[in-house]
Amino acid sequence: MKKTLLAAVSVSVAAFAFANTKPSDSSELINQQCKISAEAVSILKDLRYGNTSIRKDVSTLINASLKTPENRDLAQKTLNLMVDDKTTDARGLEGKYCS
Repeated sequence: MKKTLLAAVSVSVAAFAFANTKPSDSSELINQQCKISAEAVSILKDLRYGNTSIRKDVSTLINASLKTPENRDLAQKTLNLMVDDKTTDARGLEGKYCS
């Protein structure tokens, strides 16, 4: 339980800190959000979270970080692909889904 909480807090802090440094959804922010999502999905898969819980938790990070609805929608679609992918490694997910 402590590992789960620590992982969620670490990813949340990184996402919020990065989001607050950019006034809009730059391509750098979108790319960084994708990497953060891949890391979060990887950690939560390793902790054996259910897919619904992963989607809900990472979706909260996406919605807090991205301001443009189109970018949020794209990030949500990418998140769903990551969750459904059998890959559990963050680098593998980044390689497949983050440009």
